Amino acid sequence: MPDGISQRSEAPRLKALNREESHVGKVAVVPGGKAANAEGAFSKRADRSGGVYKNAESDRSGAVMQDHLLQKRSGAAHQQQSSGIPAQQSAVPKREASSLVLPDTAAGLTQWRRHDTGRGFVPAGQSTQMIIGAAGESDYEIMTVSEALYQRFDLKRVFYSAFINVNQDADLPTLESGPPLRREHRLYQADFLLRYYGFEADELLSPSRPNFNVFLDPKCDWALGHMESFPVEINTADYDTLLRVPGIGVKSASRIIRARRTGSLDYRHLKKMGVVLKRAIYFITCNGRMMYDFLKVEEDFITRRLVGEEKALQQSYEQDQIHYQQLSLFDFMT
Repeated sequence: MPDGISQRSEAPRLKALNREESHVGKVAVVPGGKAANAEGAFSKRADRSGGVYKNAESDRSGAVMQDHLLQKRSGAAHQQQSSGIPAQQSAVPKREASSLVLPDTAAGLTQWRRHDTGRGFVPAGQSTQMIIGAAGESDYEIMTVSEALYQRFDLKRVFYSAFINVNQDADLPTLESGPPLRREHRLYQADFLLRYYGFEADELLSPSRPNFNVFLDPKCDWALGHMESFPVEINTADYDTLLRVPGIGVKSASRIIRARRTGSLDYRHLKKMGVVLKRAIYFITCNGRMMYDFLKVEEDFITRRLVGEEKALQQSYEQDQIHYQQLSLFDFMT
């Protein structure tokens, strides 16, 4: 049967179907007059040129399916009307419970594994900040808390900020020597030792020596207290030992390990690799020799040399030349 005749013969039935569907549910009519379910339960492909089905066999099968759909929807509408539920109201499926893995609320914050990507508590990580100098806490207490936060709760970063009484409020503590900026700097250096160099808080400080030496960086301060471990031979020391040498960082230690595979290293090579020789020369040897003959592996000698090199840095931290005031939004308005 031609497509045109098929359309004319089925037009009355399709019109009745559209009228019934307007009371039961949503129905969409595709180009060419064919009815389809708008929700995707029943659909037919239509020809772009004329919008009619490609053959009469598909017309007959489509008509059978439409009759079945009409009967099914009419029965559903009758059931809804008998129960007092409006016909237009559709049932909303219940959502399943979230699959996120959340910590036990009874136990509070739990300990997360560093490489556990399925955790539900702040998956991207978190950070915190400590105000330094506002109370009587020691550096040892601060570093112990930071170490616990890194190990137990996998914090991304702990920040340190020197306390500044910008408002000059009488209820806030007053620091006669000014903000402890050098102390803040040493805490940041010690924080890097904890995160990247394999140090522990108990190695850097102790209850009997609770604060860092503000005139020496924590790594040099630790090395001076463990002179029995030095000097270190550059051509034979392992990676972890190299990391504990003042002046050698993570990248330079890796370069030393790779370069030793091709030959012996001397001080010229170390300088090109990024080693800070002004601190490292007191704690290393190359092929059994120190860089200068007058160098001594003695705590007092090295301390005097290292502190003497810090004089320029000490002058930049003179507190009587630094002034602080509270910023206001009106300062930026013109």
